[in-house]
Amino acid sequence: MPQVFRQTVSLDALNALSRDTLIAHLGIEFIDAGEDWLRATMPVDVRTRQPYGLLHGGASVVLAETLGSTAGNLCVDPARQICVGLEINANHLRAVRGGTVIGTARALHVGRTTQVWEITIENELGKPVCISRLTLAVVPVGRAGGAA
Repeated sequence: MPQVFRQTVSLDALNALSRDTLIAHLGIEFIDAGEDWLRATMPVDVRTRQPYGLLHGGASVVLAETLGSTAGNLCVDPARQICVGLEINANHLRAVRGGTVIGTARALHVGRTTQVWEITIENELGKPVCISRLTLAVVPVGRAGGAA
């Protein structure tokens, strides 16, 4: 897929925007970007594990939605539009007990009113942990449930 981002990708700006949010609370950090993809890491620790010591599936979904929504919003004019999640699914493929997981969102479809992103989350060995697909609605600013 050709270049999809309409905005310059600043990892520092994305990480700053995440301060004081769930994203920062879970330790998610944007680390790299390409023409049609965005990458972030998340620690597997007390913030992201479930009671049995494994990475919580919900934490994986937060990482996936964070990556896809952030990437989607880089594809629109922020003065006119915002991308919001319509649907997300996740297949949890492998357990992780510690370390860091790495998520990569890749554009599958970037349209005028919808976007579809595939997010692959891998362990430190590059083995898939979770595969997710996120569908976003592209809506005018002010119609996204309070965005202004």
